[in-house]
Amino acid sequence: MRRLLTLALVVSLAACAEPSADGGGAAGGSGDPAAGGGISQADDDLLVHVDRGDGTPAEDWTLTCVGFVEGTHPQAEAACAHLAGLDDPFAPLPDDVACTEQYGGPETARVTGRWHGEPVDLELARSDGCLITQWDSLVPLLPPPIGVDPIG
Repeated sequence: MRRLLTLALVVSLAACAEPSADGGGAAGGSGDPAAGGGISQADDDLLVHVDRGDGTPAEDWTLTCVGFVEGTHPQAEAACAHLAGLDDPFAPLPDDVACTEQYGGPETARVTGRWHGEPVDLELARSDGCLITQWDSLVPLLPPPIGVDPIG
């Protein structure tokens, strides 16, 4: 009886692992299995984590910009339109850049996901002139600090 159950389990697992006619897995997913159970991530799909640094709870927003706009981002349309106009919005700052020593506020953010098919993992703050400019260049993806007009 134990052999029969083991054989049934192996046959069931093998059937689940067989690709379907369209090249995806049995669950209908496509692409990279590392993206989560055979479901691929959109080329322009982001998670934005913002801590305003004022004691209010941090916020998490999703944003997808793939010919249509969706997600929980409060300004999703504006954020997608803005990002589409930037050459490389998530480029890290060069290591050898000289930045002014100024404080732009306690806000921090992290943007992860994919943009133009490339992985994104960018941490942002407003703790020096370069980081303030980087943050401001991503408004409206990131919120402008209260009472401050973004540069540009």
